[in-house]
Amino acid sequence: GDTGPAVARCALDLALHDRIGRMTGQPLYQLLGLPRPEPMMSSFTVAVDTPEAMAAMAQKFSNFSILKIKLAGDGKDIARLAAIRAARPDVKLRVDANAGWKAEDAVVLVKDLERFNLEMIEQPVAKEDITGMGIVQAFTQTPIVADESVQTMADVEALSKAGVKGINLKLMKTGGLTPAVAMLKRAQELGLKVMLGCMIETSIGSTAMAHLAGMADWLDLDAPMLISNDPFDGMNFDDQAVVSIPDRPGIGAILKDKQG
Repeated sequence: GDTGPAVARCALDLALHDRIGRMTGQPLYQLLGLPRPEPMMSSFTVAVDTPEAMAAMAQKFSNFSILKIKLAGDGKDIARLAAIRAARPDVKLRVDANAGWKAEDAVVLVKDLERFNLEMIEQPVAKEDITGMGIVQAFTQTPIVADESVQTMADVEALSKAGVKGINLKLMKTGGLTPAVAMLKRAQELGLKVMLGCMIETSIGSTAMAHLAGMADWLDLDAPMLISNDPFDGMNFDDQAVVSIPDRPGIGAILKDKQG
């Protein structure tokens, strides 16, 4: 995919930052000149399924206070959210449409979704349709948050100009910490809210991103919990989905003891 070169740049960027941090005895946030991140709650993802199955998953994860709900754009999304909200009236809900709606349908859907009291609606339309993202935002007070649509600084500027209220930064899209921090700071200057997210990746990337949490509005860093073979020990994601960084220099992610 088109994120391949960005992933390669990110790997080098992370390795260099980690090395410098270890050599100088500084944790990553300090090396980057960022505020120390306090423990912060992340969302936990509920994958697309039938409304009944997704409601059951929401109940199963009753210890998590923020759920990110994947939607499909197949006509059953309202039923999915109704079932989940009935099962968990207390929970904070974020939804991710994964670029699955057309703008003309999305402007109707977002008004219908407001009754579920959502924290955000992520990437409702195709990634290249930045104008469409802004049009959808104009129809709702719920923040529209760009994910696939934001990979470069130019995207941040364009999304702000379009009127979108938030962006989701991921290291594997931006190409590493250097561009991610610059984009985060610019987004804040423009009045955009920022979510720190991740791909399906190990604790190295997620822990590095957690060092930026002192400047973030939202976290979505559950990837290490969704893979069974993470070889690294990094950020802590506790049983309430609260993320905290390790007390080590550099990124702070280390290889797990193969004996243990």
